[in-house]
Amino acid sequence: MKKTKRLSLILIAILFTFTLMACTKKEDKTEAKKGIKITDSYNREVSLEKAPERIISVSPGATETLFALGKEKTLVGRSDFDDYPKEALKVESVGKITEPNIEKITTLKPDLLIAGAHFPKETVKKIEDLGIKVAVLYGAEDFDGAYKNITDIATLVDAKDKGEKIVNDMKKKVSDVEAKVKNSNKVKMYYVVGFGKQDFTAGGDTFIGKIIEKAGGDNIAKDVKGWNYSFEKIVENNPDMIVVSDKFDTKKNLMSADKYKDLSAVKAGKVAEIDDNMLSRQGPRQADGLEALAKILHPEAFK
Repeated sequence: MKKTKRLSLILIAILFTFTLMACTKKEDKTEAKKGIKITDSYNREVSLEKAPERIISVSPGATETLFALGKEKTLVGRSDFDDYPKEALKVESVGKITEPNIEKITTLKPDLLIAGAHFPKETVKKIEDLGIKVAVLYGAEDFDGAYKNITDIATLVDAKDKGEKIVNDMKKKVSDVEAKVKNSNKVKMYYVVGFGKQDFTAGGDTFIGKIIEKAGGDNIAKDVKGWNYSFEKIVENNPDMIVVSDKFDTKKNLMSADKYKDLSAVKAGKVAEIDDNMLSRQGPRQADGLEALAKILHPEAFK
């Protein structure tokens, strides 16, 4: 009787094990069928059966994100502007951000193309008609938009944990910077996007405009929407600090240009350079850009 009872228990245990294994396999198959899904910035569902092995990025921010996620080996194509990190320059270019060479894209046989802001919907259709998946990703004009971009890309390439770490590290840096400049007096500043025949800056509604405020700056163009400005307004608002791109000898050219060389900040030598890509590209370096700007405006807070 005891042997029969023991045998029954063993059989029940074996049956339970096989049932559990069958359920697990069924769940695995269900997960496999689900694949990878995100909703891109054109409100389109982008679904992949598995993580892509060949990616073309025509978005500098997305390219930086792929490298930060450790997925640079999947990158087989980039745009002419995808230049960071320097290793990205070794990847073949497919042309412009908004007008890539579709023939070259086809030749590279990507599983996925990632595009950014202003990527034409008609180009999306052309590429998808060739059987290539397209994800258009550009977030809202704030850090939350950058976080979402990184998270979406991490989801697409099956690197969610790494993406979460990048976002959490960015959030911590943003919080630390805000805490350091919290009690500092705001520095009246002007951010140069372009100058000469016409002046361009970062208005208060732009991401860079918001970064200026977080960094402890008083943006003289905070009441402006978009990027258009005028020299007359610069003179009228008389900034104490001018921040320019560290590329193309912008600082040297501004400080020697007619009209601009007579600005109070220029005369006082208060013209600082920054890697503007850290501010303008939605990706992992934007928190670094915030910190770099805050150090320009409030060096005392970082000693």
